[in-house]
Amino acid sequence: MIQKSEDELWEEYKRTKDPIIRETFIVQYAPLVKYVAGKIAMGMPQNIEFDDLVGYGIFGLLDAIEKFDPTREIKFKTYAVTRIRGAIYDELRSIDWVPRSIRQKAKEIESVVGTLENKLGRAVSDEEIAEELGVPVDDFHQTLLKICGTSLISINDAWYLGDDSDKVSIVETIESPNSLNPDVMVEKDEVKKMIVKIIEELPEKEKKVLILYYYEDLTLKEIGEILSVTESRVSQLHTKAIIRLRSKLSHIKASLLV
Repeated sequence: MIQKSEDELWEEYKRTKDPIIRETFIVQYAPLVKYVAGKIAMGMPQNIEFDDLVGYGIFGLLDAIEKFDPTREIKFKTYAVTRIRGAIYDELRSIDWVPRSIRQKAKEIESVVGTLENKLGRAVSDEEIAEELGVPVDDFHQTLLKICGTSLISINDAWYLGDDSDKVSIVETIESPNSLNPDVMVEKDEVKKMIVKIIEELPEKEKKVLILYYYEDLTLKEIGEILSVTESRVSQLHTKAIIRLRSKLSHIKASLLV
């Protein structure tokens, strides 16, 4: 029996929707679901079960198999990761696992950072943020750890609001800064460039954390070893980076709507 290449299988599946080929893809890419779920699990509280994340991710894989266009110049694995992660975060949003107090605190910090940085025209320090919040720096750092999960979800939020083919998320931009995801319309390239510019303006350590975690695909522990800081400090840097990104994007969006 002649073994068909993956490209040939995709071509045949798109033509026939053969359930046997579909099952082949599911089995082949099931480890990818566990990989994505594992990375997400590292930033989640203990009450979020890894197996549940895998279950949510499977729906993303099935969706990716149905919607993948093999004629586009993008690998299925790259496309599937976005769909799998999106399905997991969509489900996490729907079960509303983040306490209201944590969500409110995240919004408060985002607002403070945005206000201070717009006023001063530069990235503000932890001490300045803590002073504006009226709390000790150590308390601010502990709060960053508590809201880590919300930042992981928010980085997957669509910045450009519209239908499913009309959006850009921060995480897609970090992972693929020079090419558009197939779900993003070509004219939205300017939005992506805007996000890249904001990332470039982040404090050096925060920028490194984002690139090493999302683009280089390292774990928080591995990043900590590279930067010579603790894993919890990496988590804080990641959270601060996302807060800065979201506050700047919110400010830009507000100015566009005026």
